[in-house]
Amino acid sequence: MLWEIVWRGTVMGIGGTVFMDIWAIILHRLFRQPAPNWGPVGRWFWHLPKGKVFHDSIATASPYEHEVALGWISHYAVGILYGIILAMIVPQGWFAAPSFILPWIVGIVTVGAGWFLLQPGLGIGWAASRTPNPTKVRVLNLVAHTIFALGMFVAALVIR
Repeated sequence: MLWEIVWRGTVMGIGGTVFMDIWAIILHRLFRQPAPNWGPVGRWFWHLPKGKVFHDSIATASPYEHEVALGWISHYAVGILYGIILAMIVPQGWFAAPSFILPWIVGIVTVGAGWFLLQPGLGIGWAASRTPNPTKVRVLNLVAHTIFALGMFVAALVIR
């Protein structure tokens, strides 16, 4: 039972993260949105074990040689964690006939981790409040996490 939750959650988390990354590529190429830079996220994760969660600006924190790689690994690890959480909370039988609503709820709820942990941790404020256009960032976050949820749902359909 535990193994099934882990492998199904891992597949859904990877599927959701891949969908989110494809969405980021589309936004970058078609709409000229900046491409994701996972370096600052890697730097943030690097500083967590040192007890530093919130930074005034992650750019001024001590750099880490492999921060881009750590950022990518962290991005996928968090996606997998969210997929496993989804696999843990779905009702029995859900994998036989997945529906979109539960992945979408998880996707929207997980925006909170970005808004209230990662973004202030990077120094861009609660829910991107210190960015030039917080509303735009928040909307893009909600859309990206909906795309993530869609990827988890599609992955669940594939493995049912």
